[in-house]
Amino acid sequence: MSVGRLDRAGGGPLWKQLQEDLVRRLRSGEFDDAFPGELALVDEYAVSRHTVRQALGQLRTDGLIIAERGRQPRVATVPEIRQPMGALYSLFSSVEASGLPQRSAVRALDVRADGVIAARLNLDGSTPLLYLERLRYAGDEPLALDRVWLPATLAEPLLDADFTHTSLYNELSTRAGVNLDHGREDIRAVNPSPSERALLHCPADAAAFSIVRQGTAQNRPVEWRHTLVRGDRFALSAEFSANAGYRLTPSTTALSQAW
Repeated sequence: MSVGRLDRAGGGPLWKQLQEDLVRRLRSGEFDDAFPGELALVDEYAVSRHTVRQALGQLRTDGLIIAERGRQPRVATVPEIRQPMGALYSLFSSVEASGLPQRSAVRALDVRADGVIAARLNLDGSTPLLYLERLRYAGDEPLALDRVWLPATLAEPLLDADFTHTSLYNELSTRAGVNLDHGREDIRAVNPSPSERALLHCPADAAAFSIVRQGTAQNRPVEWRHTLVRGDRFALSAEFSANAGYRLTPSTTALSQAW
């Protein structure tokens, strides 16, 4: 079955095709009991050992398998991305701290009007808003769908920014001189829509975190954000002690690096 899945007539590098097919099989649960060794994959896919090693190397980089010299590869527990509660935190920093590379695919970056969002920012309904929508990745797998609106009068310089590998707040500070100093978040568990589930590669039984944030600068609302994060790859954490209780006070030291 597997040999036929590789297109040797212009379907792209064989190692990449092999890697993608192995990811498909991993997601289906085919390797829950055991992951095949290099020689078994060479025989099954009729490819060279070098091709197999390239494919396994990418799976290892993405945190999907553990492959050590002299030992048969095994399926790795998917790295869990953790965020502190009560702080305007950096999603990208947390992804990188988990050992996975991070990037964004920009789906929209433009100026538009949205009366509902404008009202949430205490603006007139016809006020132009800068809208940024990104699909955010941890390794090769999507982690979050991030949508943000800001007043265009403040944020229009961001239209020239490359958001594939940078934080919004850093660009907002550098290009527009705006620094967020306060925020409020509402977090709840939701079932993604079919289109969101397909976009995020969510398993059929996985819920997601819906995170709504309003960010302010000098008591002025300047950001409305909705982020949908895969619940199977993301966790929220809080510190507590017998004396101080839960530590949920927003941290102003992390703002310039956040999101």
